[in-house]
Amino acid sequence: MATKATMAVIGGSGLYQMSGLENTEEISVETPFGKPSAPITVGTLEGMRVAFLARHGIGHHITPTEVPYRANIYALKSLGVERVISISACGSLREDYAPGQIIIPDNIFDFTKDRARSFFGEGFVAHVSVAEPFCNDLSNQLEKAVRGTGATLHRGGTFITIEGPRFSTKAESQAYRAWGMSIIGMTAAPEAFLAREAELCYATMAHVTDYDVWHESEAPVTVEMVIQTLNKNTRTAQEAIRNLVRDFKTERDCACGQALATALITDPKVIPAKTRKKLNLLTGKYLK
Repeated sequence: MATKATMAVIGGSGLYQMSGLENTEEISVETPFGKPSAPITVGTLEGMRVAFLARHGIGHHITPTEVPYRANIYALKSLGVERVISISACGSLREDYAPGQIIIPDNIFDFTKDRARSFFGEGFVAHVSVAEPFCNDLSNQLEKAVRGTGATLHRGGTFITIEGPRFSTKAESQAYRAWGMSIIGMTAAPEAFLAREAELCYATMAHVTDYDVWHESEAPVTVEMVIQTLNKNTRTAQEAIRNLVRDFKTERDCACGQALATALITDPKVIPAKTRKKLNLLTGKYLK
């Protein structure tokens, strides 16, 4: 498929469409990993073609576990996307990361258990490096864009991903705090890891909606609490993306685009033809 967009925004809870996109087209993509969460909207923003994908589907009908993460990332890759901005709701596990504020995390703790975490398998093995799962270069650009909105922003922190869809118990929340986690959500993993396998730059704009359930003087998190805060922050998110696109640095100053160069371990001669074809979009340049 011809290049349709070089940057994508994946919207989480509360953000199901991107305002400001012009000359839009809706693209339904079939992938070897099934259909994405929703048709992908591609449009022009500040002169750049940008793709938007609603992570939980139109109308929010897909649970965090059921999100077709592999299909979503594969579909964006097939459209020519090189960089992905994830917009996510999160709970805070720190007093200083308050509801209404924005976090650009720098690491992930994957505490999920029921999700496909890799494109690889079926006779083809790769061990991709995710010591730093978020692209530092793209996170730097995102930080500048968010600060331009005047929003309160914190840079850094570990994003623990739980299975969901339920919220944490108090015991769990206190344990995550003891482990040194900063924010908590349900979709950062395996999305970030798959983006790395697809050699895409990936950064997260996490919107703090609550104090999870650990905070004794705050009410435990509810869906209503999450949506109220996200609705207030939607304008900030949209403005930040516009700022990012307006000042976008097109050169990739990172190693994300060569993440598989040292990750493929299977002898090409023994890779099954079906698997080779299935992953050609990701690995074809290394198996010529």
